[in-house]
Amino acid sequence: MAAMGAMAALGALPAGAGALPPLPTLGVPGVPELKPLTRYEAMRLGPGWSHSCHAMLYAPNPGMLFGRIPLRYAVLMQMRFDGLLGFPGGFVDRRYWSLEDEGPHRVVAHFYARQLTLEELHTIEISAVHSRDHGLEVMGMVRVPLYTQKDRMGGLPNFLGNSFVGTAKFQLLFALKILNMVPEEKLAEAVAATQKPKKPAIDHAAAAAAKAANELAGPARAGNEFQDSAENQAAAQAAAELAEQPAAAPESQAALEQLAAVPVAEAVAAEQPVQPRADAAAEQAVAEPME
Repeated sequence: MAAMGAMAALGALPAGAGALPPLPTLGVPGVPELKPLTRYEAMRLGPGWSHSCHAMLYAPNPGMLFGRIPLRYAVLMQMRFDGLLGFPGGFVDRRYWSLEDEGPHRVVAHFYARQLTLEELHTIEISAVHSRDHGLEVMGMVRVPLYTQKDRMGGLPNFLGNSFVGTAKFQLLFALKILNMVPEEKLAEAVAATQKPKKPAIDHAAAAAAKAANELAGPARAGNEFQDSAENQAAAQAAAELAEQPAAAPESQAALEQLAAVPVAEAVAAEQPVQPRADAAAEQAVAEPME
C-alpha cells in the first residue's frame, strides 16, 4: 500500500526554513499557495506555530460510469458540519478544534495520502456512518469524481466549484497531480473551467408558463377585438337610425326632459318594489289564529 506525506506552511517562515523546491503552483483563485517543509523543519518552528494533520484515502477503481467513462480512482473526502468539504483530520493541538476557531494564523499543514484496496475503502465508507461524529461534525463521506463529461463541467470541474475548508482544495489538487491520478492536461482543464464565469441559469418553467399565458391570451385578445368591433358597428347603426327619425313632438320632448330631471335617488326608489314594514309583518303574524 502506497503512502505519501507532505508538510506545508501557511504564514511567514523563519530564515533558513523552507529550503525545499516550491510546491506546484496551481493558480486557482481562493486557493492559498503553500510553502513546502521537511518534517525536521516543521518540528523546529517553535510554539508560535500550530500543526494540523489530514489524510486522503484512495483506491484504484476499475469501474466505468455509464459503461464508458473510466472512474480511475475512488478518493474520499467528507462533508463537514459547516457545509464545507475537507479531509479527515484536525489540529494536533486540541486547544484549536477547527480551522475556523480563533486560533493561530501560522499553521503547518501535514498532509498524508494512503492507498487502499477498493474493498478496504468501501469498508471505511460503511463504518463511517457508525462513527461518533457522524451527523454532528461530519455529514457524510463523499467520493471525488475524477472524470470530466462531454459538457466539460460535469464531474471534477463541478466538484471543484464547491467550497472547501482551509487548504483542502490545494491538498486535493496537489495529490491528484503528484500521484498522477488525473492526466495533467485534464486536471488543468478542470481547474480552468472553474474560473470561467457561469452563465445565468434559464428558468425553463417560467419561460414555459409565459409562453402558455401568451398562447391563452391570444384568442382572448382576438375575441375582445371582435367584440369591440361589433359594438362599434351597432353604435354606429343606432346613431344612423336616430338621425333618420323625425324630430320628437313638443309633448314627447317635454316628457323626456321631465324624466331626465328626476333625481337618481327617486328613480331608483321608483324601480324598487315596495317592501312591507317589519312591524306590519309582525302585526300580521300575531293576528293570525294559532293552530
